[in-house]
Amino acid sequence: MNVQPNPGTPPTPTVERAVDSDRKALAEILARAFRDDPVWNWLFPDDRGRDRRAALVFRAYLYDSLKRGEVLTTPDRVAAALWKPPGKWKLSNGSILRTLPDLLRAFGRRLPASLEVERKVEAQHPDEPHWYLAVIGTDPVAQGRGVGAALIRQVTDRCDRDGLPAYLESSKADNVPYYERFGFKVTGETVLGNDGPTIWFMWRDPQALEAG
Repeated sequence: MNVQPNPGTPPTPTVERAVDSDRKALAEILARAFRDDPVWNWLFPDDRGRDRRAALVFRAYLYDSLKRGEVLTTPDRVAAALWKPPGKWKLSNGSILRTLPDLLRAFGRRLPASLEVERKVEAQHPDEPHWYLAVIGTDPVAQGRGVGAALIRQVTDRCDRDGLPAYLESSKADNVPYYERFGFKVTGETVLGNDGPTIWFMWRDPQALEAG
């Protein structure tokens, strides 16, 4: 039987790998995507310059992921997912040295707060080999089109084929059920500062592939 696609179903967004020349534009998109994120607002409590500071941090993350992982995006560059392969989830020393000026300019007096985030996140990071979704974000103007789902499934489908788990941290409560749709489950959480925002740690075991 020839089944016709539902004309009301939007096409699955095309996914491709980003390149070095995309770093600045994708960093700015991620900064916009995280404008309402509780952890990033805690890191940068002053509205003035928040996007600029966040973009500097994302530029550092993108530099490392482009060198040692995979940065997935779309042809129109409206989103980015920073995936790190097994054994390479930490920022490399080379990447830290290369991007240190950007990180110092970004955090300024909030450097101790950023170090607290890093310490608490690293303390919970699993040792078992896995793919790590370090960052994912879609420009607010392009949200709701299934772009984020396409960027996630591009690697989780590979994890299922290869029998590998995946891992991420969610810095926003509303995103926890969203990630659960893809098979991630909360394994723990931590609170920043005395009464700051919560970070949830989420693990995904490889899923059984459907026969046929």
